[in-house]
Amino acid sequence: MWTLATRRQHSRAGLRYQTDLTDEEWAVIEPLMPSPARGGRPPRWSQREILNAIFYVLRGGIGWRMLPSDMPPKSTAFGWFSRWRDDGLFARLNHSLVMADSERVGRDASPTAVLLDSQSVRTTESGGPRGYDAGKKVKGRKRQVMVDTDGRGLILEPQPADVQDHVGAGPVLQSSRRPFPFVARAFADAGYAGDRPATATIIAVEIVRKPPDQVGFAVHPRRWVVERFFAWIRRNRRLWKDPEATIASARAFLYAASVMILVRRLARP
Repeated sequence: MWTLATRRQHSRAGLRYQTDLTDEEWAVIEPLMPSPARGGRPPRWSQREILNAIFYVLRGGIGWRMLPSDMPPKSTAFGWFSRWRDDGLFARLNHSLVMADSERVGRDASPTAVLLDSQSVRTTESGGPRGYDAGKKVKGRKRQVMVDTDGRGLILEPQPADVQDHVGAGPVLQSSRRPFPFVARAFADAGYAGDRPATATIIAVEIVRKPPDQVGFAVHPRRWVVERFFAWIRRNRRLWKDPEATIASARAFLYAASVMILVRRLARP
């Protein structure tokens, strides 16, 4: 709830840009960053400044060439983004921060229950894999996500929009087994009914169906948590559509959005 006290607590007015990492946030994320190379010329830009540039692009929805002059240039910022994307850094950061934030509120580091859902978004002229979601009438990509019962993003997987939910759930469930091995139950809507999600892993998929007499919008038990996660990440203009030319870049930005949420929570006094 927004009050005068919480507004002051969340205020970022003293920063150069509101997406910049504070000293407390950098203290959380710095130990998780890769060690800089020992040899060669000393880097001109720190890892903190490169992350600031990536978060600036993510939140503002701008092109890399439009970075302000006091930030790393496009060649540096995008070059490091590409390197960290291909190395899976953003997913690893998210995994570590999810566990730390779960322990912060007194929960087990690895969840046992999760929620599945998808979100279809339009793509731009950048190209790349895409499809047509006939149900949502959207030509673009679908974001298959798995979140825990508090809404932390666990597995975030972009796919062409014509991939049906019950088909796209399999890779998400399977890829969760190694980082989150204790997940035993997943809650999902009727789009995930069928044999494919149920037999993809040992995770039991429970379908949360809407009441037969429902008219109009209604908040469903459990499922609202994943919808809230979609609302959180859509605060970033880069995610209003999917402008990425590759699935790998789309995935990296999804994890970067989740990292931004978690690191701010963990740095909060």
